[in-house]
Amino acid sequence: MRKSLVYAALFSSLLGSFNAQASSLQAGQQYLEINPAVALTQPEKIEVVELFGYGCGACFKFEPLLNPWVAKLPADVTFKRLPAMFGGKWDAHGQLFLTLEAMRVEPRVHHAMFEAIHKDGKKLLDTDEMASVLAPLGVDKDVFLNTYNSFAVVGQVATAKRLTMAYQVNSVPTLIVEGKYRFDARSTGGWSNTLQVADQLIEQQRNSKAALASQP
Repeated sequence: MRKSLVYAALFSSLLGSFNAQASSLQAGQQYLEINPAVALTQPEKIEVVELFGYGCGACFKFEPLLNPWVAKLPADVTFKRLPAMFGGKWDAHGQLFLTLEAMRVEPRVHHAMFEAIHKDGKKLLDTDEMASVLAPLGVDKDVFLNTYNSFAVVGQVATAKRLTMAYQVNSVPTLIVEGKYRFDARSTGGWSNTLQVADQLIEQQRNSKAALASQP
């Protein structure tokens, strides 16, 4: 009986600690509020967006932490990457990402783009160089070039530019939760903390949605 009471007290203490940590989140400190909030593509789910760039060294270093976290997200959370369109090389790399996404290549191809820039010293600023790097990975050059210049991808580039502005982002990698909370390693004190803040904001949104759903 005593052990049960001890375990119950310990669980209560841990739960109280978690709730206190979650409630300690404050706008303007760990995260910033986006006003106006950006419309969600899947309102029935909790949306997490990462703004990034292939040429961003911090984004490349964040990948080993981010990918396992994404793999464990529950079914009520949707995650997507969005290339930050700041102009110049950012736009070229963004269009490259959107092209590969449209082609539904394997994740290893996306990772190879990071490595081509940050390990092999490639620029990946023109389509011929992109195609030459992609060819050994099994990406057909003609299909790639046609997709890169397609109406659909050009439209997605325009959308990415609009969203980069709407999210009010000026550096990457940056995470956005539910189209209204923006944060990164600087605001949270490190990338591990960033993912913890994301977890807390996801839980807050889950509780908020549940409360709304329970209303008569």
